[in-house]
Amino acid sequence: MSYRFMRLLVFFDLPTETNEDKRNYRKFRNCLIKNGFLMLQESVYCRMLITPTAERTAMDIIRRNKPPAGVVQMLSVTEKQFEKMEYIVGEFHSEIIDTDERLVII
Repeated sequence: MSYRFMRLLVFFDLPTETNEDKRNYRKFRNCLIKNGFLMLQESVYCRMLITPTAERTAMDIIRRNKPPAGVVQMLSVTEKQFEKMEYIVGEFHSEIIDTDERLVII
């Protein structure tokens, strides 16, 4: 069986004007983190997926936990497409190991 590594990108722009808006923002963000998403930028999160079933499951979780207001978008890209991302300014910094390799030597 061949696995096709994918990345699910979640982009969101949620209101934070009232206390309820802020609570909904935190609840959605915590849901993403709890389900294995890593922050790429302020409102851009990413998760590696190894099967189409995992992709559908992750998308369903986001749909079930969507906030009542704002904009939430999802985009699936292959790992090859994700690797082609070019950093124009700055560079990627993370202490979290996020790789598709089977063995990681620290």
